[in-house]
Amino acid sequence: MGKRRPNVLLITADQLRYDCIGSSGKYPVRTPNLDLLASQGAVFSGAYSHIPVCGPARQSLMNGRRAETFGALWNFNGALPVASLQPDGYSWARTLESSGYVSAFLGKWGVHPTLDATAFGYGSYTGEAEYARFVKQRYPYVKFSNGFFGEASPIPLEHSRTHWLAARAEDQLELLHNSGKPWHMALHFPEPHLPCRPAGHFATMYDPDTVPQWDGFAETFAGKPYIQKQQLLNWGIENFTWNDWAPVVARYYGIISQLDEAVGRVLQTLDRLGAADDTLVLFTADHGDMCGSHRMMDKHYILYDDVVHVPLIVRYPGVVKEGTACGGLVYNLLDLAPTLLDLLGLQPDDPDHLQGRSWAKLVSGGLDDPDWRDAVVASYNGQQFGLYTQRMIRTKEWKYIWNPTDTDELYELTADPAELTNRIGEPELAGLVAGLRRRLYETLDADGDALVANEWMRRQLLGGSKL
Repeated sequence: MGKRRPNVLLITADQLRYDCIGSSGKYPVRTPNLDLLASQGAVFSGAYSHIPVCGPARQSLMNGRRAETFGALWNFNGALPVASLQPDGYSWARTLESSGYVSAFLGKWGVHPTLDATAFGYGSYTGEAEYARFVKQRYPYVKFSNGFFGEASPIPLEHSRTHWLAARAEDQLELLHNSGKPWHMALHFPEPHLPCRPAGHFATMYDPDTVPQWDGFAETFAGKPYIQKQQLLNWGIENFTWNDWAPVVARYYGIISQLDEAVGRVLQTLDRLGAADDTLVLFTADHGDMCGSHRMMDKHYILYDDVVHVPLIVRYPGVVKEGTACGGLVYNLLDLAPTLLDLLGLQPDDPDHLQGRSWAKLVSGGLDDPDWRDAVVASYNGQQFGLYTQRMIRTKEWKYIWNPTDTDELYELTADPAELTNRIGEPELAGLVAGLRRRLYETLDADGDALVANEWMRRQLLGGSKL
């Protein structure tokens, strides 16, 4: 009888920047549990979200294809109706289910407006609504008044959403472990998505006076698409200084550290059950957060690294070497399905369905694949304050953003990592831009993005016919 397949624990955060966990070495956010996980496996420094909006990102993760291919252009709870992944669409969770895995889904969903995770291959579902009912019953007097800017939570830390969800996950781990079968748990924390409301000692863990400015805070919007500056007006933050932003960022730091403690509790339960050595653990985020960078809020109408560059950590004892650093450009969500199935020795019914690529070789030996991709492509389709479409191609040195209804963007990432200077109009870079446009078109066309399916859009992208 062959060796039993490993368990799979997928943990995601919502709206967590790459540079806000300890292993990035960038900003002073304390994440000891994630740092420990990183030291025990592989850390990616070049992981990118291919669509930095919650719902489409999560649907794409589940299905293994770009969200535009099945109509998930923006969150389905927005003002304008939109399609979403349907239960008859592919879900890699079903592939695991048909291979003998038992499973549970906990936390943020966002895949379908009425159906939950049990319609997509999971054995059980514990969602955000259950926590909302718990709080309403236990703490009916709690009211918040600072909107999306966040505030300290009076709810005891043990009953905060991060820790309540971790406790439910610990209970589910016991059940899954006792089944005697290989198991898969998807644990999707809604934090640190705004509004950030840290509880207990996490509410005061970071002093706003010591929080450093984001590198991108020195934004002037010179030569940038107008919609970026408009976002300040939409949120009413056009006159915010760093003194206004620092408390918001301090709360963002605090809720990240709180999330880290909750993740640590789940990982400690794995240890207690004796399952850690038999479990493939992945940690990532659906996308990042501006949180004052470029003077902006949330994640809309931009494709800065603040929102597309995300953490990605994988631990798989005996397969992934401890302390592995991977610098290759990967999609944290689009590549996850082919990677996971590759590591488990499984195949979807239609291998051609998956649009990502397995990065198993990048972590199994700690060696770079000479044939690996040298660019990633991301998209945005608008909706929150009006429709606005963007497509991005990013290499390690350059980022080109196609804004069909406004000026394009070009950033030299080695010299300007904060993406403050738009160099799109410089004549000496025209050849570079043409090459990036061609490569962007080829990826979008191959992946079935309808934005380039007509002659007018092709002419604009390939001919550079923009004023």
